[in-house]
Amino acid sequence: MIQNQPVYDVHLDIFEGPLDLLLFLIKKNDLDIYDIPISQITAEYLEYIELMKELNLDLASEFLVMAATLMKVKSGSLLPKENPEADEGPDPKQELINRLLEYQKYKNVANFLGQKMSAEEGYLYRSGPVFSDEDFSVDATIFDLIESFKQALTTLPSNIKEIVYEEIPIEHKIRKILNVLETAPQDEEGRKFVIFKDLLADEKTRIGMVVVFLAMLELIRLRQVAARQSRVFGEIRVYLAHN
Repeated sequence: MIQNQPVYDVHLDIFEGPLDLLLFLIKKNDLDIYDIPISQITAEYLEYIELMKELNLDLASEFLVMAATLMKVKSGSLLPKENPEADEGPDPKQELINRLLEYQKYKNVANFLGQKMSAEEGYLYRSGPVFSDEDFSVDATIFDLIESFKQALTTLPSNIKEIVYEEIPIEHKIRKILNVLETAPQDEEGRKFVIFKDLLADEKTRIGMVVVFLAMLELIRLRQVAARQSRVFGEIRVYLAHN
């Protein structure tokens, strides 16, 4: 039971949409995009929606529309067809697959252009650490961070049944993260970093983890830190941005 959990208003320009979440889940579970197991993907999608609500992230209506779409496709797949040979119109599952394939193409192009744009405008902003192609060069997405949060929750003691109201200013966690990074060891390239799951594991309460998560999103938005992976779904390192 959560009692009077405080609400933190964090507006993100790094946020992604429901199709991004579906593609993330498909890749995470190594599923065939042409033959998506609807029951499995729907259950995981709804689980992420609940986590995002707990993290007080603003859920765009598109996420709820997609949840309804998945539920409709799932229910349709479970109902027996009275006349299998009758033309019942477009297959909603196939329509969803087509949307995902089209969006995946769009994402690939957008990522390529985004990398080019970042390279050109980097001098205008606080820049992130420099990586080679073989290094921790993959940006962690919002869903990668949520996945780490989800895994970190399993480390909490099993006897924690209730979250008692505790006012934890997000600014305190922002300062804590920056302090940890400023004193963190350097890698072979001289870049200071900390492993994201270690930041979460340092918290002993669920609400503490929530605020650290939101503080991390705010620091990424402000370009004060960079969250990177060496490969998709790999360990997330948080690097201090250059001054």
